[in-house]
Amino acid sequence: MIVRILGEGQYTVPDGQRGALEKLDSAIVDAVDSGDEKEFASALAALTAAVRAAGEAVADDTFAPSDLVVPFPDATLEETKGLLAQADDTPGTDNS
Repeated sequence: MIVRILGEGQYTVPDGQRGALEKLDSAIVDAVDSGDEKEFASALAALTAAVRAAGEAVADDTFAPSDLVVPFPDATLEETKGLLAQADDTPGTDNS
C-alpha cells in the first residue's frame, strides 16, 4: 500500500500493516471529532512513526495514488479539520 505523509512524501508499506495503520488513522479521526488536541498530536505522531518504520520511501520523482493520506507531521487539530473538510467537498468522492 502507498501512504502519503503530507509535506514529506510517499512510502510503500507492506499490506500486512494496513490494519495497524487504519487503527492509528481512526484514532486521529476520533481525536478530531472530539476536539482533543493532545490525543490528536499523540495519534498523529504514532501514525507517522509507524509509516516511517514499516515503510520504504518512494523516490521523489515517482508518483502513485495513495491508499492513505496522513496530515503533515506538525499539523494542528484545526488544520486537520480544514483538510478533512476540503476532502469532503472534493467532487467525485462519495462521503456517505
